[in-house]
Amino acid sequence: MQQVNIFWFRRDLRLEDNAGLFHALTGNYPVLPVFIFDRHILDKLSNKNDRRLCFIHNALEKMQRELIKTGSSLEVFYGEPLHAFENLFANYTINTVFINHDYEPYAGERDAGIAGFVRSKGASFRSFKDQVIFEKEEIVKDDGKPYTVFTPYSRKWKASLQEQHLASLPSENYMGNFYRQAVRPIPALLSMGFSDDNYLFPGRETETQLIAGYKEQRNFPAKAGTSKLGVHLRFGTISLRQLAHQCQPLSETFLNELIWRDFYQMILWHFPRVGKGQAFKPAYEHIEWRRDEGEFEKWCQGKTGYPIVDAGMRELNATGFMHNRIRMIVASFLCKHLLLDWRLGEAYFAEKLLDFDLAANNGGWQWAAGSGCDAAPYFRIFNPYLQTKRFDPDLAYINKWVPELNDMHYPKPIVEHEFARNRCLAVFKHGLKKNDF
Repeated sequence: MQQVNIFWFRRDLRLEDNAGLFHALTGNYPVLPVFIFDRHILDKLSNKNDRRLCFIHNALEKMQRELIKTGSSLEVFYGEPLHAFENLFANYTINTVFINHDYEPYAGERDAGIAGFVRSKGASFRSFKDQVIFEKEEIVKDDGKPYTVFTPYSRKWKASLQEQHLASLPSENYMGNFYRQAVRPIPALLSMGFSDDNYLFPGRETETQLIAGYKEQRNFPAKAGTSKLGVHLRFGTISLRQLAHQCQPLSETFLNELIWRDFYQMILWHFPRVGKGQAFKPAYEHIEWRRDEGEFEKWCQGKTGYPIVDAGMRELNATGFMHNRIRMIVASFLCKHLLLDWRLGEAYFAEKLLDFDLAANNGGWQWAAGSGCDAAPYFRIFNPYLQTKRFDPDLAYINKWVPELNDMHYPKPIVEHEFARNRCLAVFKHGLKKNDF
């Protein structure tokens, strides 16, 4: 049998400017492209109409069309990754398995297990940086300790940035080095127990004008002022290097959003407990969260009686997207107005967001709750009415998602703002005192 290298696609679903794929294709053996629908992940999805799977499936089909032109084909599995690799080693003579780094706790455990298996078969296992510009210990304090505040981290990130960090790794120039074989079918979502939704996903094109005006437009949810590239960055259908290179001279504000992604991945790497349901600041484990399933359900459904909160939740439920300013408002409302555990909201966003990313989602929720690194202090409590007045003054966003706003059927506020604020301050102050915070 002919020797091959394998490139295992995960959250890097593109053929162009792909670090690990570039190194695989410039190696000594033809490259067999592989993707695995991991049952360890899929079996935990409660929604059988999960649009993220449709996004992944669409991305695989797009790559497959390009691979067919070269005489190659994706090899796609549905099952446990180890079983997939047992199958691959039974059918191919494999020299090296190439991947790109994934920093999430489960991914680290999975990749370590697969690496051990691959090496037990006498093959090599190589991993590369691709989904961030800087990773792990690349941006740390002068004493070698990780940053836990964004602003000094971002300053050092920018000071460390050199041309080679954004240079393309043109994997697309080596398409002729894929392993040639007959077309292998991609399993249908229906065969895996999921429905195939014809949802129209946001495009990956960014306009120069949008990036240049990002700072002025990004906080107004009724305006088309955000790129909606989150899902493309999450699943790697766009190169972060290319995007950062494009926006660097146009908008420092947009670049900062990309740096936040690196920051939260760095935090997850150095402090893996945050990815396992623990507060970054241990003192916040003493907060006595309320338990009220009814209020949580009203928050989920967008029926709190606070129009900007309800609009955001309804947008999320209908589209899988929520404007970033609105994410902060609804998260603050859950944690501080309702005094419900931030982990409930984190889990709900994880289920609903098209662009769900463990590091960024956790970082955002802990920021809202005050328990995270570089977090808003516990006494900073968003006033939904003032947020509305400032960022949706004409109610254009609210009226789109809450058409019954002036109807008698719209619910009264679930809790009075000033009462909720005072309750939050008292509970947080009491909880934090337990740890002499």
